[in-house]
Amino acid sequence: MNFEKVIAERDNKTVYRDGDRSIKIFSPTSSKAAILNEALNQAIVEEAGMNVPAILSFYVLDGKPVTESEYIDGETLDRVMKNNPDRFDEYFNMFIDLQIELQSKSSRFLTRLRDKLNRQINEAELSATVRYSLHSKLSAMPKSQQICHGDFNPSNIILDKDGKAYILDWSKATQGNAAGDAAMTCLLFCLDGEIETAKKYVDIYCEKTGTEKSFIKKWIPIVAASYSVEVSGEEHDKLISWVESFDLFD
Repeated sequence: MNFEKVIAERDNKTVYRDGDRSIKIFSPTSSKAAILNEALNQAIVEEAGMNVPAILSFYVLDGKPVTESEYIDGETLDRVMKNNPDRFDEYFNMFIDLQIELQSKSSRFLTRLRDKLNRQINEAELSATVRYSLHSKLSAMPKSQQICHGDFNPSNIILDKDGKAYILDWSKATQGNAAGDAAMTCLLFCLDGEIETAKKYVDIYCEKTGTEKSFIKKWIPIVAASYSVEVSGEEHDKLISWVESFDLFD
């Protein structure tokens, strides 16, 4: 096994390539339950018919949890879009079409999106009155079992040498209403300062799916409050402010 070629490093894991395998070695303090849950989510989505790197094995090496999956030789869609600005619209539409294809699938085996959102709203640094209002708004949203990625952005898409797209990072996958997942993608662009891209994303997504922009807007404060518990600093403060006011659609 070759642990010399590092392809990614994060706070709690290092990812290596060994031939046709991608090997993630986590820190000893990482939650085995969380790691296995991500692997389960990935397997569920693979069985639903989406292109994802296949999970191959899980084990513990020198006290460190390890997962092995299929290695996809290619570049992230984010990098491809930046390297080919003249084809931005083509790749951006591919990105949105891929999300819509994913959301056309359903699974009753994934964590429910509304359960995750309710739990994280309870943890958010908001007044009891605001939290109650958000819970009420979430309760009124239509229920669904659509697959939601939870972190759908161009850096989590890999294009292989033949142009085939694979979706990565399934730690936040849930089943729920697709508009909630679209609202999350909108917020991710906004957090990166890509406001015009966020507007363009919502315009195209709503046109392709027949979704009213007002419906995406209803999800924004709910998703912003939930995601605020996962980040800190400036990102946290922006999300909290968007719970009260978000003017992208105005």
